[in-house]
Amino acid sequence: MRAAIHQGHQGLTGLKITEIPEPVPGPGQVTVRIRAAGLNHRDLFLMDTRGTGDPAFVPGSDGAGVVTATGSGVTGVREGDEVVVNPTLNWERAADVPAVPDILGGPSDGTLAETLLIPAARTHPKPPHLTWRQAAALPLSAVTAYRALFTRGGLRPGEHVLIPGIGGGVATFALSLAKAAGARVTVTSRQADKRAGALALGADRALESGSDWRAELGGDPVDLALDGVGPAVFQRYSEVVRPGGRVVSFGATSGDEVRLPLRSLFFPQHALLGTSMGSAEEFRDMLAFVDRHRIVPVVDGTHPLAGVVGAYERMAAGRQFGKIVVEVADPARGERA
Repeated sequence: MRAAIHQGHQGLTGLKITEIPEPVPGPGQVTVRIRAAGLNHRDLFLMDTRGTGDPAFVPGSDGAGVVTATGSGVTGVREGDEVVVNPTLNWERAADVPAVPDILGGPSDGTLAETLLIPAARTHPKPPHLTWRQAAALPLSAVTAYRALFTRGGLRPGEHVLIPGIGGGVATFALSLAKAAGARVTVTSRQADKRAGALALGADRALESGSDWRAELGGDPVDLALDGVGPAVFQRYSEVVRPGGRVVSFGATSGDEVRLPLRSLFFPQHALLGTSMGSAEEFRDMLAFVDRHRIVPVVDGTHPLAGVVGAYERMAAGRQFGKIVVEVADPARGERA
């Protein structure tokens, strides 16, 4: 089968398309013929941290496809089922947070291959209203946004949510999920086209990142801020989050270290919460929410498997709005992404 393999060099120079043996499912496992796969910044991080002596692996955590074979003891999943892959492998209940969740696509082989080997319990029925490309965009970003908003953020209808740095997968999912839950949403971006895209997606306000947020909001305080940016904006939350409001951190695209005056935290009694990815319980709840509200993921664009390096380069440059998807399906076999 064709697969994107990372080996031998750090970063994208170590990523090649090649042929590798198809996997065979063992007890409790299934194989899935991947139609489309979604890309994540996590993939770039893993490739950047690997050296010449590290073993080859297939990157990619997000994917959707058709079950092609089942191992012994598998129940509830059959050959021919159309499924979405849950990439978090060892986290069942939302409250039982593992020290380090195991994620598909590093070190285990991921979704940028024609056939994926995965525990049967980590496959879920594809929402019928979604195309393969849209379904492949869901897994890691959507469950991260879902947990950040609802499990950790405790979002309630009518609340005001702030999402800085709109454009990435988690942020765009958070916008769609929050609006479906009845929240008001303000986003920020340095780029006018991303602000326009967010407004078209349903955002109530779209602010230029460098503007005076408090003045722009006109006295409308924020109940919940979702932060995937980090130090570039972190101190600004104290200006706009209401007393008793919440800040949920899920990423750090501008760096890891934040300097925060403690009085700006304890005097307004802000709750500062961390979150990352999500459990199998939350993944099922997220899929049910997406199905119930007929949410359609924002797909920035699609690339063939042979063009996966260019797709990652677009992500690294921060040009995307929504999820970047790779078409793994082989048209020669009558497959469509």
